[in-house]
Amino acid sequence: MERTLRALPELHQECLHHIQTEPRRRNNPTRVSGSRRRDRLNLSAIDARNNIVAILESWSRFAAERLGTTAVIRSVPHLTRFLDRHLDWLTAQPPAADFADEIEDLRLELLNAIDPEAGDRAVPTRACVVDGCPGTIDASPQHHNGGRTSVGCSSGHSWGIREWLTLRHLLDQPRTAAV
Repeated sequence: MERTLRALPELHQECLHHIQTEPRRRNNPTRVSGSRRRDRLNLSAIDARNNIVAILESWSRFAAERLGTTAVIRSVPHLTRFLDRHLDWLTAQPPAADFADEIEDLRLELLNAIDPEAGDRAVPTRACVVDGCPGTIDASPQHHNGGRTSVGCSSGHSWGIREWLTLRHLLDQPRTAAV
């Protein structure tokens, strides 16, 4: 348990480097000038990075409240150090099995986002986050003249890559306006 918990910050950081990916090249590794880039957002990596913060924060809050200590900074390294310091106490509590399962699930989720199973990854699609929009969002960034890159839905809503990465929580709740 201790080793798994201590591995999470490094896996979380490594996962950051896998958010935007290019599909595997087949037989010809040489890129032809002017060929279209087919990079994609790895929604699994985005989900894994968001999940780890939420779950570690929840367990840290549980421990802090019961131990009468102060909350820690909301970062994966701080949260894991806090949980590691209180690991003996956590594993002696009634929800210890849930804690162990969730920490292991986080590790596996991060590993899968970093190194997905062999084979081409299908482009993930999700329902548009704008209220009433029937469109779907696919994680293939679109490159525009002028260098702008965006993610959009099939009905025309669009978000810049940086905005999309910071607004990931929109997939879980409707949004009324888009850029």
